[in-house]
Amino acid sequence: MVVVALAVFLAAFLWLFLGGSRTVVLASHDAEVRPTLGGAAVVHTGPLLPDFRLSTGNAVGVDITLGKTEANSPEELIQRYAFIASDPTAQLAKIEAVVRDMALTAGIRATALALVPVAVWLLLGPHRRGELFRGLRTRRGLIGFTMLALLPMLLWQPWERGEDTQEQQRGWVPLDAFLSGFSLPDGADAVEIRNSPTTLGTKRLLQSALDTYEKSKDFYDEAEADAADLDLRQPEEDETVALLVSDRHDNIGMDRVARAIGDAGGASVVLDAGDDTSTGEPWEAFSLDSLNRSFDDYERIGVAGNHDHGPFVVDYLADLGWTMLDGETADVDGLGPVLGVHDPRSSGLGDWRDQTGLTFAEVEQRLADQACDAEDRISTLLVHDTNIASEALDRGCVDLVVGGHTHVQSGPDPVVGPDGEVGYTFINGTTGGAAYAIAVGSKPRRDASISLVTYRDDRPAGIQWVRLRTDGRFVVSDYLPLVLE
Repeated sequence: MVVVALAVFLAAFLWLFLGGSRTVVLASHDAEVRPTLGGAAVVHTGPLLPDFRLSTGNAVGVDITLGKTEANSPEELIQRYAFIASDPTAQLAKIEAVVRDMALTAGIRATALALVPVAVWLLLGPHRRGELFRGLRTRRGLIGFTMLALLPMLLWQPWERGEDTQEQQRGWVPLDAFLSGFSLPDGADAVEIRNSPTTLGTKRLLQSALDTYEKSKDFYDEAEADAADLDLRQPEEDETVALLVSDRHDNIGMDRVARAIGDAGGASVVLDAGDDTSTGEPWEAFSLDSLNRSFDDYERIGVAGNHDHGPFVVDYLADLGWTMLDGETADVDGLGPVLGVHDPRSSGLGDWRDQTGLTFAEVEQRLADQACDAEDRISTLLVHDTNIASEALDRGCVDLVVGGHTHVQSGPDPVVGPDGEVGYTFINGTTGGAAYAIAVGSKPRRDASISLVTYRDDRPAGIQWVRLRTDGRFVVSDYLPLVLE
């Protein structure tokens, strides 16, 4: 029975695992992922762009069919592929997690199926089993056994063949042969491309994409290495440092640079002031995956910006373990009470949006009322646009307001309340180096800003900002103390 159970398990596992598929958002597409035993990762890009294949280095492979996405042209789409490929860690981890979960699910179901013959064997008992075995010697028993043996073959139907497709009639060609005479980046020689009349017209697109890939990878690799060596202020034993990012606008290249700055400055918390995307659509999940993977061992606090339209960004990050502030106060270890609210211009976000007709000014008043009515003084008010926290500062109810939105770093600027309470406002700028609503490219389009906020005794004590210029050089500010008394 052990042999039978193992045979059933292996057959069922292979059937369930290799016959299953999952639909996920991958590389800005709705993508169908199917595990294979071919030892290759095959990406089907559709009728207009070439398919790619790369060895996985083991027996398990994956077949990925890219579906719907948002792009204005094939040129824009293939450049986006190149940018994502320059830092694919989060997307590779997502594929691995999906295949691993499919294997686990198939294993559990295969185990259940493998237990069926064992259960039947035990339920029949030795007497009934003897009768059945003796019955096999009869004509009726022989017919029944033959029908039972044929059942898997009838379900499988190996004789059925589909028509030969155009895809199957095209061979795989090494990328260096397809782009002969063009200099390829390291590692690209392992990529194969499916040759076809359509792909013959895409050579110029591929060459442009590889150029974007190489420039982007080189720029952010160098920036990450330089960031790790920056001379940043180190926190004392009783201090906690939070890394402030904002307005990434899909620039995943800056995520590892921001992480290197956070590590160099002793940060353990990340504060995200929103606009991680350009439209808030599911095709931008690659940006959120990258952000989360870069800071998966930090305490992660965030709000949505005005470009993070709808609930997708908030729900996605919350499912990944982020604390997405929606008008409530979170007591963050080392930072004290942190209050945050999603930008009201992001449709469908926050409890206050359930009440129609609220203006930006009305949300500003409600936020100030909540900050001033809090049992403990709010140490940090995390928003996307700091203008929405002006009233809370003017009333003297907040130590520090941090945000982004303007894409220009500003502050910290002191604000004195009616009873002499001092609070500060600070605008981070754009971590993605975005000039407009999207920052995808081989390098930042304007100075990329990351800030380190130091806390002592659960109150903000100082800020040090870092900028990565478009020429790859870093500018680091002095440590700017925050005098709250």
